[in-house]
Amino acid sequence: MCGRFIITDTASDLAAMFDVEHEGADLPEPSWNIKPTEQIPIVLESAKSGPVVRRLESARWSLVPSFATELQSGFPTFNARSETAAAKPTFAPSVASRRALVPATGYYEWRTAGTVKTPYFIHSDDGLPLAFAGLYSWWRNPALADDDPARWVLSATILTQEAEGPLAALHDRMPVIVAEEWWDQWLDPHTTGDQDLVYAAVAASREAVENLRYHEVAPVRGDGPELIEPVGEPSTI
Repeated sequence: MCGRFIITDTASDLAAMFDVEHEGADLPEPSWNIKPTEQIPIVLESAKSGPVVRRLESARWSLVPSFATELQSGFPTFNARSETAAAKPTFAPSVASRRALVPATGYYEWRTAGTVKTPYFIHSDDGLPLAFAGLYSWWRNPALADDDPARWVLSATILTQEAEGPLAALHDRMPVIVAEEWWDQWLDPHTTGDQDLVYAAVAASREAVENLRYHEVAPVRGDGPELIEPVGEPSTI
C-alpha cells in the first residue's frame, strides 16, 4: 500500500478545497485507477523568491531523487515508509523541506487469503477527498538540453504507516492521512522536517482513520466510476 488510488475531483475543485494560489500546467484528469509512474495532482508550497505560494502541480507518482542518474529506479519509490523516511537518502531531503499533500477520493487494497486476492475500496465516510502525506522532488534529466522544457521532472511519493483497526485485516500498511488542521504545518517549506515531524503527522491522522469506510469491489481493471461500486455490504472502521 498504497499501490492504486483514485481522485475524482477536477483541478479547479482541488484548488478551491486546498486554498491553492497557483494551478500548474497539464494537470491530470480525474481517474478511478491511478497506477505508479502515472501523473497525479499534488499540493505543495514554494518560497524561492518572495512569499510562500501554495501550488497545485502535476507530478510523476514514483519519486526520483535529485541524485538519480536516470528516471527509472531499481526499487519502488511510489511509497515511503513513515518510520524510516527521514533516514533514507532517497527521501530525507524531501522530508526536510519538500513535503506535499496528495489528494485522493480513496484507495484500493487487496486482502490476501491463500492464493486469492480480494480488492476493497477505502474512502472517507463523508465522501470528501483525503489528503495523503506526500514528499516531492525535482530531478534534472541529464540527457536533455538546458532549453528543453521537459528537462525538469517533478515526482512524488506517498508516506505509509502500519494499518490500524479493522484496516489491518485487509493489509499491514496504509497511507498516512494528514488531518486538515495539519495541512499548513506539513506543507510549510520554512519548517525543517525530521522524523519527529513525520511521527507527529502520523499521530494526528488517527481521527481521520476512524472515519474511513471500505467495501469490496470487483477486479480493478480499466478506468471508470463502476470500479468503486460495492460488491456485498459496506464495512466500517
